[in-house]
Amino acid sequence: MDDETPEVIRAADDAYEAIRAINHLTITQIHAAPTVYSVLGNLKGVGHMLPQACTQLAKSLGRSLDEYDVYEDDGRDPVQSVATATDHLTKAARLAAELGAELEKAQSAISRQGYRDTPTP
Repeated sequence: MDDETPEVIRAADDAYEAIRAINHLTITQIHAAPTVYSVLGNLKGVGHMLPQACTQLAKSLGRSLDEYDVYEDDGRDPVQSVATATDHLTKAARLAAELGAELEKAQSAISRQGYRDTPTP
């Protein structure tokens, strides 16, 4: 990426890198419930916000057809590809909402856990 990379692309890249970091940090490290609770709190927020992002991206694609001279490099109709992308983004929004709800349930399930900083016998 460079200085001309649109901010929305940078934000999506940051989100990707954050999830990637969580994946790396949870490969071998053991995290107790209070830590996982906090992580789930942030991840459920992602799940709850992704539907809005998907919906807004779909609307932006639709508006781009009126704003720009959009074409497909293979000659297909751009209106059709935007419609297909919108269908997939709509489905992704529904699934993301489910993801957020499931992460919230996981967080709730461990909400009363604590731990002692000593190994179990």
